[in-house]
Order: sequence, then C-alpha cells, then structure tokens
Amino acid sequence: MLIVGERINTSRERIRPVVEKRDKEFIRNEARIQIEAGANMIDVNCGTRVQEEPEDLEWLVKTVQEVIDMPLCLDSPSPRALERALGAHKGRALVNSITLEKERMEHILPLIKKYDAKVVALTMDDRGMPNDSKTRVEIAGKLVEVLEGEGIKKEDIYFDPLVRPVGTDPQQSLMVLEAIKIIMEKFPGVHTFCGLSNISFGLPLRSLINQNFLTMALAMGLDGVIIDPLDKRMMSSLKASFALLNKDEFCLEYINAFREGKLV
Repeated sequence: MLIVGERINTSRERIRPVVEKRDKEFIRNEARIQIEAGANMIDVNCGTRVQEEPEDLEWLVKTVQEVIDMPLCLDSPSPRALERALGAHKGRALVNSITLEKERMEHILPLIKKYDAKVVALTMDDRGMPNDSKTRVEIAGKLVEVLEGEGIKKEDIYFDPLVRPVGTDPQQSLMVLEAIKIIMEKFPGVHTFCGLSNISFGLPLRSLINQNFLTMALAMGLDGVIIDPLDKRMMSSLKASFALLNKDEFCLEYINAFREGKLV
C-alpha cells in the first residue's frame, strides 16, 4: 500500500510562507513527522505559486531528500516545474500526474520516459472529467495502451479515478468505487490511487466521510492514497481495513499499532 503524505503543499496556510522564506528546517520536519506517522512517500506541491513553481519545486525536492532517503511524489501539471524537479530528484520519482489530454500527454510523457519515473494517470481526456465509471475505465484502458506502448510498465502506473464531491452529486462515490474495482480487475498489475478529501467537500465533519470512503475504496482494491498521516483516525481506519481485508497477516500491524498507542 502506497501512503503518500500530503502536508507539504503551498495551498496550506502554514506552508506557503515557509516556502517563500525558504525555511529548510520547517520543511524537513514536515517530511520527517509524516514518515514517522506512517507515510512511505512524501508529496511536494507548490502549485499555488504559479510563477515561482519551477524554482520552488526543485528547492522542495532537494530540501526533503536531504533528510528523507526515498523517492517523492512530484505534484504538478507544469512541464517546466517537473523538469526542474526531476533533474534534482534522487531515485525514481512518482509524477502526479498525466492524463489522456493531448497537450499534457505531449509535454509530460517525454519527461516520464527521460527520467524513468512512475506516474499517476488521471482518468480524464480532452472532454473533461468523466461522470460515470464506464468512461473512467475506458480512459484507463486507452492510457494503459499509450503508456505501455511508450515502454512504461503497468506496475509503474497509478490510476486516479478522480474523486468528486458526493455532496453535489450523490452518484460520484459509487462511480469511483466501481471504477477502482473494474480497473484493478481488468488491468492486472496496475495500481489505483486517489486523494480522498474531494469526496467530502462542502459537508460537515468531513473527516468522517473521508474515513468511511477510504475503507470502501480499499475494499474495491485501492492500493495508493494521498492523505495527512498525522490524522490518527484516518491512519487507524487504514490499519483496521488492512486487517479486515487480509492484508495484515495475523493482524500483526494492527496489534503493533495498538501497543504503540497509534490507534484511536
């Protein structure tokens, strides 16, 4: 299971000024505490600083990898920013993201190949975001064909079925869950990956919706997620779900987490 820590993102009120000031120690600490809390990859995102994004993303990569000896998730739609970040990155990065949109495919696919990166592939094309599971799966199939044709292995592809708010379209949670299940069955070897927070947008007690949706998505086969690993309830839901889905032999990880006081 790929657990990506989402906290180093300039859309967060505390992170933007830290990046602007180039406060290395704050960013390093954010990376460390996420790994200690259970993340096995760190996401870096400075997309709210559009003009400065190439320099910012490169700086974040260097700063985080000074203290975290593991690949990072480079979260940007900007080819310029990704080029700078990939050039500075140590190991095989996870590029978040590519789509079937012509322009993004033309500009980002060459970078993925050049730097031998893994990739998050959004199930979206030039028509925009899909509303149903069938279209999501169809786009995933086309993406598999294109990416494999360019030499990218299935095990390096993480499909994001694009979570949309259930508060504005009650069918969206069902559509995403169905898409995850079909993608994992139809394209053996690929992964599925998503950010959960969109599902609860506009609703009260968002964390409750997020936690329950995570459990449902894991049951459908989801094997990658971007979350705040410092959210103890979310991490507890992960541990409990692994135990229930036979992904934690003899529930040892669950028991160890309990003994360490990590479950709430």
